[in-house]
Amino acid sequence: MQQFALICRDAPGVLEKRLAARAEHMAGLKVEKAAGRIVDGGAIIDDDGNMAGSVVLCAFEDRAGLDAYLEREVYAREGIWGDIEIVPLKIVDWDKLMAG
Repeated sequence: MQQFALICRDAPGVLEKRLAARAEHMAGLKVEKAAGRIVDGGAIIDDDGNMAGSVVLCAFEDRAGLDAYLEREVYAREGIWGDIEIVPLKIVDWDKLMAG
């Protein structure tokens, strides 16, 4: 499995669109988490306390798997995430670390 951090900044002026798509986004996250592809994540918050993007830690078989996820992810598909930075990552194996 390849691991990635996605740093996704919302496009300008999409807060209402983001809120309207949030239920679909969350439903998709449940599917991806159950399949072991989403490790963790959360919303980026702006100075006014509004959601302004997302950080997603994820693991896919390969980059093609990540690209397929982004094609089905509503925030990516609908242009809510205006800029998506993809960073290869090695996520800490917390169970192993804490056992040692």
